[in-house]
Amino acid sequence: MTFEIGLTLAVIALTLIAFIREWAAPDVIALTVLVGVVALGLVGMGEMTSVFKNEAPLAIAALFIIGGALEASGAVDHIGRVLRDKLPSNIRLAILGFSILAGFFSAWMNNTAIVAILLPVALGFARSRDFAPSRLLMPLSYCSILGGVCTLIGTSTNLLVNGTLKDLKMEPMSMFQLAPIGIPLSIAGIAYLAIFGPKLIPSRTTISGSLEIKDRATPLYHILIKENSPLIGKRLSETPLFDRGRHVHIMEVRRKGAREMHGLNTLTIEKNDRFLIALHGRRAKAGKAEDLCEEIGASLLSTIDGVVTELVVRDESSLAGQTLARSDFRQRYNSVVMAVHRNGVNITHQLAEIPLEGGDTLLVITALNNLDALDATRDFILTDSPEDSLVATENRKPPHHAWVSWAVLIGVVLVATLTDVLGGKEGVFPWLPVIPIHYSAMVGALVLLWSKIVTPREAYSSIDWQVLLMLYGLLGLGMAMQSTGTAKWLAEGMVGMAQGFVSPEWLPLVMLWLIFLLTLLLTEVLSNNATAVMMVPIVVTLAHSLGVSHWPYVMGVTVAASTAFALPMGYQTHMMVYGPGGFKFTDFLRVGIPLNFICWIVSCLLIPLIWPFYP
Repeated sequence: MTFEIGLTLAVIALTLIAFIREWAAPDVIALTVLVGVVALGLVGMGEMTSVFKNEAPLAIAALFIIGGALEASGAVDHIGRVLRDKLPSNIRLAILGFSILAGFFSAWMNNTAIVAILLPVALGFARSRDFAPSRLLMPLSYCSILGGVCTLIGTSTNLLVNGTLKDLKMEPMSMFQLAPIGIPLSIAGIAYLAIFGPKLIPSRTTISGSLEIKDRATPLYHILIKENSPLIGKRLSETPLFDRGRHVHIMEVRRKGAREMHGLNTLTIEKNDRFLIALHGRRAKAGKAEDLCEEIGASLLSTIDGVVTELVVRDESSLAGQTLARSDFRQRYNSVVMAVHRNGVNITHQLAEIPLEGGDTLLVITALNNLDALDATRDFILTDSPEDSLVATENRKPPHHAWVSWAVLIGVVLVATLTDVLGGKEGVFPWLPVIPIHYSAMVGALVLLWSKIVTPREAYSSIDWQVLLMLYGLLGLGMAMQSTGTAKWLAEGMVGMAQGFVSPEWLPLVMLWLIFLLTLLLTEVLSNNATAVMMVPIVVTLAHSLGVSHWPYVMGVTVAASTAFALPMGYQTHMMVYGPGGFKFTDFLRVGIPLNFICWIVSCLLIPLIWPFYP
């Protein structure tokens, strides 16, 4: 082992610890690694910029825009609602229907977008059929991951592996090269969940159910403080309006026609102050608005429809790391938080001072016509869809947006696939240039922008910048592993250890099983992209040292890096359903570990048949 290899291993170990302990956001850790390997001399200063030449992040950004157009157009959402209305009241058929839908669309779109779209639909179906929502939400997350393994554009991991292969001057993957392994895996996973899911997945309820919120619909009242009110001149915090024991929730305060943006605990009540309040408590224990108005000397002006709903904080939300007090949540989102669900625990006290995290589920009261505004912020995943309300919305996308968005996606896939198959020097039409996925996806995104299907602002907001920055940072680590010989040293060490226990003819197959298992274990605690970046250079070098094709190992790493089912933090979609499903940590172990074994066994049996070690 050289000094450079030892230093690289130390950086890898520190990176693993940083990701596992969550010392910082993933993109911050990854970019720190990129800067660090340059500062340590593991990657040359001039070579640092070469990571930005990798085409994978560019392709992913363009596909995010196309996926965002599909999401905004309501195309997938409409199909989900048709499925919801047509499915019978049979839990196995419901799991099968939502699993197939999630698996199919996640082969073409970002899986977090698919789960965000189908989450309120699945919850609505569960409520209407009196199912436990957990029975649908866990399969929804799992199958969105399985579907992503079927195509090159299914996940960012696939594109990152493809870009890494190109950096290594190796043949890239084609659009459907993963399909022969991804489709059988999806079928096996969906069958497992449909058959055994009703028995294995615990019957959990949402946060509103666990807090015994009986009636989710709640009226909101506009009240006006009259001239003779006994509250005039008093601090709001000393009045019945501020008494949580009376189940009064203040949504808004207006004074002289303007909205009062100061903290409620500093406000002194004046005559003609106008309040928007909700009277809502657990087990429907709340007083009547008429009685409250009579007590405090106020007039009841009007009533609007409200709802008790759950909002899941997105990883990229501007609220991450902020407290409710510092974010001015009440004023900013026209909503009042009643509880926070985190890691299986409902938090109902001292809510204002709790820093929010991605994956937190907030139980809020809001106006029914405010759901669209909450959805537009992209800070939350809604568990009640705006389309379910009777409120007319003016910002709904025209129907042709869905058709154009689908046409663009299909065009991108066809162009990249057909030119790869038919074009190039060895193709049927040598004059036809091979158009890579990053170029065709970029053209597709521009078509959507020029046709006004998406605006530039919408395009930028649909890109998950955290993912892109993390990819660029991690590519620097992969470069350091190659340039210092760390990948070769690790590969030769793994082969040397296995040779003492396995005969030479069985060595390639045994190494495939071990590499798949190692990748699977790493991706449970790390980012799947981080795992893939570290493993691809190692397995390519390992294949060369064994004198076999690298494809079985590359495919094993690609698939294993997207099969994290055992831990809720293993994949972003798990955290999206964790709160709304009312899950506990052990629920994922119970259902996910068998699914991990299924993927391990099926993949390692099929991969050598599809991509032989000795072509």
